[in-house]
Amino acid sequence: MSDKTVKLNNPHLETARSDYLYHLDINVANTRDTSELQNRFGDVRVICMGGTGSRMRQLALHLRHILVVPESGDPVDLCERGNRYAMYKVGPVLCVSHGIGSSSFSVVLHELIKLLKYARCQDPVLLRIGTCGGLGVPPGTVVATKNAFNGLLRNEHEIAILGQRVVRPAQFSEDVIRDIIAFGVDANDGFQTISANTMGTDCFYEGQGRTDGAICEYSEKDKMEFLQKCYDLGIRNIEMEASMFASVTQKVGVKAGDVCVTLIDRLKGDQVTITIDQKHEFEQRPFFVVGRYIKRLLQQ
Repeated sequence: MSDKTVKLNNPHLETARSDYLYHLDINVANTRDTSELQNRFGDVRVICMGGTGSRMRQLALHLRHILVVPESGDPVDLCERGNRYAMYKVGPVLCVSHGIGSSSFSVVLHELIKLLKYARCQDPVLLRIGTCGGLGVPPGTVVATKNAFNGLLRNEHEIAILGQRVVRPAQFSEDVIRDIIAFGVDANDGFQTISANTMGTDCFYEGQGRTDGAICEYSEKDKMEFLQKCYDLGIRNIEMEASMFASVTQKVGVKAGDVCVTLIDRLKGDQVTITIDQKHEFEQRPFFVVGRYIKRLLQQ
């Protein structure tokens, strides 16, 4: 069997004798002997991530049914003591919350990738599941991201490191996107699932061109011209995590995908007008798509 474990290009990790994954409340007391972590997490093939702990709990319950995992009772939050993120394990799948935006997500993402390394997980896939604003598609459309654009409409992620501007490409794994569409879509779904580009911004209001924030120094015409530029780049949804998520996973060589459902068509307004019941129903749609994909992946 070939070694498909996660390899990280960080020499400091190789010399560290311990590593406390603080925000997950997982202590790697001895990086030379991670057998305990391998016993707990070594079977993990997929990590699903989403904004809230409650949504990840719902996903865990859904995956129990889809994957026929013989568990009962309330899912156990493995990170409850850390009081920051939630983590549920369903067989070979972890469901983990990441908060709102790239800053919150990047914290748990770094620690989850290190967990995959220490647990020696084979060929893992990371998936983000969430909600977003649509662009020229009806609310309820599920979008699997191809290329992730930042708020400057560049297919990259920008981060300040040691006072320097560092720019990295932001593409998701082509085979993951292909298989999500091939195996995750059912003709009887009653909603559309597409593959398209996504814009991941650092701000929900001004950064996404909304006019209903506490500050707005541009006109409705300016906003619509910006959104049209996005549309012309093949962008069909807007959220706050995709560009960072794509760039980090691409940098470390871990397969990843981003699957979100739209709650609004931004070409028609800024305010979400669907009912709470519709919102809850829409939030389940990526569960169906990702659940089928994961089931097929685990059969390979």
